[in-house]
This record gives sequence, C-alpha cells and structure tokens, in this order.
Amino acid sequence: MAHATGPTIIAPAAELPDWARRSVDLANPRLGAQALYASDDFFAEVSRMLNPEPAQFVPGKFDENGKWMDGWESRRKRVAGHDWALVKLGVKGVIRGFDVDTSHFTGNYPPAVSIEATVSATDDVEALKAAAWTEILPATALGPNSHHLLECANGEVWTHLRVNIYPDGGIARLRVYGQPVGGLESAGPDQLVDLVALENGGRPVAWNDASFGSSASNMLLPGRGLNMGDGWETRRRREPGNDWCVVQLGAPGIIEKIEVDTAFYKGNYPDACSLQAAFVSGGTDQSATTQSMFWPVLLPEQKLSMDALHTFTDLAKLGPVTHVRLNIFPDGGVSRLRLWGRVVK
Repeated sequence: MAHATGPTIIAPAAELPDWARRSVDLANPRLGAQALYASDDFFAEVSRMLNPEPAQFVPGKFDENGKWMDGWESRRKRVAGHDWALVKLGVKGVIRGFDVDTSHFTGNYPPAVSIEATVSATDDVEALKAAAWTEILPATALGPNSHHLLECANGEVWTHLRVNIYPDGGIARLRVYGQPVGGLESAGPDQLVDLVALENGGRPVAWNDASFGSSASNMLLPGRGLNMGDGWETRRRREPGNDWCVVQLGAPGIIEKIEVDTAFYKGNYPDACSLQAAFVSGGTDQSATTQSMFWPVLLPEQKLSMDALHTFTDLAKLGPVTHVRLNIFPDGGVSRLRLWGRVVK
C-alpha cells in the first residue's frame, strides 16, 4: 500500500570535540565497515546505522512493518534482556570515542547503550558471538533526538564492536572516531603503495580551516570524490597567506609520486599547491604542526586546474619521511591527496 510522504528533514551535524575532529570514522562503510548482525531490526535494518550521510526523517513514509526510520530500530521488547548488534570496523584502529546519534528517535530511542570490542580475523557471526569481548564504553544514558558524543579511554587496537542497547529502540547513526593502525605491515620494500590512505593508517594531523562541513580526512578516503562535499574545502580567504593541512603517513616511506585531485571543485579549486615533508621523531601533533612551516620542500608550487587529477613525479630527494604539509594557494577545495611510495622499515 502506498503512503504519502512529506518533506525530508535532515538531522543537523554534531558540533564535534577536538578528539573527534582529529579522528577518522572507523565505522564508515567506504572504508569497508559493515553491520554484520542484529538481534532484532524489525522496524529499521541495522545497516542504516552506519550510513555516512546525516540521518533523515520523512513524514508520512511507512513500510510494511510501520513507520520508516533512518537508522537501526528493534521491536518493543516484551521479555527480559536487551538488543545488540555486531559491527565490523572498516580498518582496525584505536578508538577515541563515539557519536551515538538518536536523531529523529523521540519516543523510541534506547534509554542506554554500552559498547564492547574484540579483535577477530573472521567476520563469521557465530564465531563473533563466542568471542571474548572487552567493554570499552560502560552503560551510558541516552536521550531522544540527540548526538551523544562519548569519549573512550581504552587505548588498545580493535577490529569489531558489539553495540548493546537497553532494552530496545533505535539508533539513527553510529560514528566510531579513532585512529587507523597498520595496513602497511605486509608491504614489501619494492611495493608501491599509497602511504597516506586512511586504510593504510594515514591521518590528518592539523589544518587551518575546514569550512562548509568538509573534513581533511575526506582527502584520504578510498576512490575518487563523490561530489563537492566529499573533500577538504576551506573558506574564501580575505587576508594574506594560504591554507594548509598536515598529514601523517601510515608508515615511514619514500614518496615517488603525488596525486592532487580537484574533482568537482570548479569555481573553488586552489590556484596552486606545494608540499613539504619531514621525518618526525618524537614530540606531539602540535609540535609537528609548528615545525611544519620549516620543513624542506618536496614539491615546489604547482599550478592546479578545476575538476582534474594532477600527477607529479619530479620530487625532491628527501629520503624517508613520516609527515607532509599540503599548502594550497590561496584557498579552495581538494578532493583527494595520494602519496605513492615505498615503505621503509
């Protein structure tokens, strides 16, 4: 039976704390994350919970089980116990915190959530059910129609999560903010790899601006950009200077080829770019960012064009490096940054 639908209402983005802004969503399906199982997802299938897009609400939209909801929603539980779901992270990593988002779930949100983690070489559901789990987020109260930004103090590396809701209800989105680990351990000395890809452990360390809801980590996602919102874009600069982003490689390496992709950026691409690089040993992200102004030049300033993939191979011989600084002149958007090279162990 068809049902009339009203205008779509999109959930506003969360105001992220520093630990989340400087992290990667390890549960992003574009990195390979999957919802593997739910004890119950009668009203809304569990895979929707990992959708990278903000949750939406469509008034008047129903399916055969009831009101259509954008997230994971279980039935009203009439027996003892609670519902739970198994999630495979896109890449293994250290988890810094979560956004448990109940947007649009008002009278049907779970009163509480807890999260457990494990390391597993298999995605087999029965094997995961029997795995040893460690609680990394104790039972925490939830409210209706809200982003719950919850920090994680555990510093170990994990591959899978068990998300427990008490006793039932709906979660619109789950974001798992953390740092990818590994990905390049098996790379041979003669193998050319993207040293800065998220799936290889690359990460943005710092940037001076990221307007329009864009994120510097988008530049390191797999594949080419999907649209103009799938990249790093800064505001229009109205003062002297240029914009920049510091990125850490997944492992020390020698960079042989650079790709700067301005896909979908047409009236707002940078006029030019350059890259600096260094081998950083010790210190903090803040100290590396401060020193990045003085790092040697890997790629001198190069002209860019709109909506194009730019490849550069005439690079300075700097030897192994761990960090790069991408400078864009004076501002604009970069869809993807690829640093192809060889791991140095």
